[in-house]
Amino acid sequence: MSAQPSQLTVLAVDDSPVMQKMIHNALKDEYNVLLADNAVDALSTIYHQTIALILLDVSMPGVDGLELCRTVRSLPQFQNLPIIMLTARDGAFDKVQGRLAGATEYLTKPFDGEHLRQTLRQFLSPTNTEA
Repeated sequence: MSAQPSQLTVLAVDDSPVMQKMIHNALKDEYNVLLADNAVDALSTIYHQTIALILLDVSMPGVDGLELCRTVRSLPQFQNLPIIMLTARDGAFDKVQGRLAGATEYLTKPFDGEHLRQTLRQFLSPTNTEA
């Protein structure tokens, strides 16, 4: 089963199967959604697929989302890839850490599906040249 050619691919990285399902359900009508539950699988996916945007949880076993974000940002071919942190950590310090790690945007869980889609459109719209 392949995605429609017009659909961009979003990679959601979250170790929670429940959260993966919620993200997939919120985005499946507009995007081809790939899922990974750890940093190793996520890195493998971005090397082997054309990914338009990454949704990234901070709290994961092993390599956390902040470290994965820093790793992706250190790779020249992915420096401009939009990375949206989607996490339950909602403190000001957490948001600063996310930005310092290279996150393009920082959203908190629980998320509203429409707000998530609007945020993705902001970064994935072919006409996002307006300031």
